[in-house]
This record gives sequence, C-alpha cells and structure tokens, in this order.
Amino acid sequence: MVATIFIDGEAGTTGLQIRDRLAGRRDLEIISIAQDKRKDQDERKRLLNLADVAILCLPDDAAKESVSLIENDTTKVIDASTAHRIADGWTYGFAEMDRLQAGKIAESKRVGNPGCWPQGPIAMLRPLVEAGLVPADYPLSVNGISGYSGGGRTMIEEYEAKGDDANEFMPYGLTFKHKHLPELQTYAKLDSTPLFTPVVGNFRQGMVTMVPLQLSMAAKIPTGAELHAAIADYFAAIKGGFVEVAPFEQAERVPELNPEIYNDTNRMRLHVFANDARAQAVLVAVYDNLGKGASGAAVQNLNLMLGVAEDTSLAA
Repeated sequence: MVATIFIDGEAGTTGLQIRDRLAGRRDLEIISIAQDKRKDQDERKRLLNLADVAILCLPDDAAKESVSLIENDTTKVIDASTAHRIADGWTYGFAEMDRLQAGKIAESKRVGNPGCWPQGPIAMLRPLVEAGLVPADYPLSVNGISGYSGGGRTMIEEYEAKGDDANEFMPYGLTFKHKHLPELQTYAKLDSTPLFTPVVGNFRQGMVTMVPLQLSMAAKIPTGAELHAAIADYFAAIKGGFVEVAPFEQAERVPELNPEIYNDTNRMRLHVFANDARAQAVLVAVYDNLGKGASGAAVQNLNLMLGVAEDTSLAA
C-alpha cells in the first residue's frame, strides 16, 4: 500500500532535503500544495487530513497551527520544529537514544524530530548519566561548530553572498537561551541546563559537538576507558540505527573530527579522549546537521512509523 506524505513547509531547507531523500520511493506518494494556494488555510487543512503522514518543516507557531488543523485520528505527524520535542503525548524522534526508542517511534502518531545540536551531546551523556559515571547535577558545558545551513534560508543566503569574506567562526546564543536546551537537558537526564556555546562556521553543512569533562569534580573519578566502555556498551545493545562509537585512542589530533566528513549521510560517530593523570576528558560527536541532525532523522522516523526498513533512502 502506498502511503501519502504531505511536507508542510517543503520549500524550506529541511523540507527540500526530505524531498530529495524520498525521491524515487515507490511506497510513497508526496502530495504538495499548489503554489497559488500556499496561503490557503482550507487547502492546507485538506492536505493535512488527507495525508497518512504529515511532516512539518515550519516555525514553532505555524507547526502548532498545523497540528490543530488535523481533525482525524489517522494522520501521523513528524514535527521538525522545537514546538513539541518535550511536549506531553509526543515521542522524541532520536531513534538511537535508547534501546526502546525506535519501537516507541514506530508506535507513535506524534513524533518531535530532534534538533541538530542536542543529538550528539544526548548520545554521549545519557549513557554516562545512566551508568553513574557523570552525575545528573554535574555542571556541564557543551560546545561545537555547525555549518551555516543550520541557520535557515536567511543565513544561507548571507553566507553564500559573502563567500570567503563570511565569518569563519561566529559564536552565537550568547544570552544562553538557545531553543535546543530544553530537549538537551531533558533527554540527557540532567538536573540543570548545561552552559551551551554554539558556533557557526563558513561551510554549508556538517557539525562537531563537544562535551568537555573536568572529572576531578566527580566523587568517583572515572577513567577515559571507563567512559568509552559505558558509551560503547550502551550503543552495542541498540540494534540497527546509525550511531557508532570510535575506538578509544590517545591522539593529539584525529582527521575524522571533520565536521563535513559525514555530509549527506545519516551517520553519527562518537569519540572519547582523555588524560587520566589530569582527570580530564572530552566527548566528541561528528554528524551532518542536515542529515542525522534534521532531514535524515525525519526520514528515519518516517520509515519506523511506516514499518519499513529503518535505513530506507538513507546513506550510512
């Protein structure tokens, strides 16, 4: 049976990427709103209620409005905005978050697609908090760098217009109210909000997220090998998915810590580096902010909700 998919906001960056990934699928029919009816509320409502799955690629308020227009109990929703990521009745769409999450997504009618920034830190911190190696009340910092496509159409146009003259390293979120912080705190199982300092780089897509750890602050100081083993064992128990853990190694630099290395894939690779003598470590995740961080995750969630192979249409 062919499933009908309506991408509400298909002309945006995430919507276009989802369409590209779904191109050629014989098990799907993409239904689109006509150009001259894009502001027609009745037509949007008709398509939302016609679809088997609606994927919302909209600002938060518009996404809430779209959900309110659905009057049946059959249309499933994947919301790529921040509106429903920690909302009651919605399932968080990070399929590898734990060994039960993919099953929860498959059974859900309402899935909040995760933000790009939180996924890497959640993947690295949740196993350590659950294992008791990092206390839930630990004063954490999170930082990283992402391609400018994460800022949407306006930022893409600004960066590409400036070319080589664009800012190479632009910190932002300096009021410490980034919209991804609630989901990061919630799903990493933290008692308080981390200090988060994101950076935009002068490249289109891809990202590296990092969590530095001053382990001397913990009551029981774990070694780097213990941190790595806890993360590796956690993901070894999760069947399928796209998250992998790099071998534990001592190195001054690693070529794979390149934010663009996994572009156009749904892959996420986690690294642990440590100096036990100094009781210091850093956790590093590398993935594509437009892939695993957005449209790739949406397609992965769509596959789970439709009961097809999780990796359909997705490059690893």
